[in-house]
Amino acid sequence: MTVESLQPTKPGRVGRFLPVLLALFVGACAAIYTNHGYVPPEDVLAGIRVGVSDREEVARLAGRPSTAGVITDRAWYYVASKRRHYAWKAPEEIDRQVVRISFDDRGTVRNIERFTLADGRVVRLNARVTETGIRGIGLLRQLLSNIGRTRLTKEDLR
Repeated sequence: MTVESLQPTKPGRVGRFLPVLLALFVGACAAIYTNHGYVPPEDVLAGIRVGVSDREEVARLAGRPSTAGVITDRAWYYVASKRRHYAWKAPEEIDRQVVRISFDDRGTVRNIERFTLADGRVVRLNARVTETGIRGIGLLRQLLSNIGRTRLTKEDLR
């Protein structure tokens, strides 16, 4: 054995960038968390008094809601969710908070409720399709098929 064979060899280009590439690869596998929406904190909700506070006071203390009742404006909904996303996988909702503040006819707070992800239900949508009676006929054929189907009466000709 010679002294030259015992000397450490200089790393090549790949050897110098391998730790960097490895760090990037491992970092890409880390989870990414995203937050959406807003739910007032408990101390803010404690300041809203059932039977006393009105819409203006709720808006001043907690802010305007994410959503209000669709048919009637008798409830305000504050919604916040947290999602976790790994590299190529679909995002997964890991936390959801919904605060519902309902009002009576005069606009006074009637109730404050809090719901979580565990309280949610999966709503299955119905995929029924209304039959149209138009099968295998294109738009152009439908338009052209109406030519000549008009029956004129003597009153139409006057």
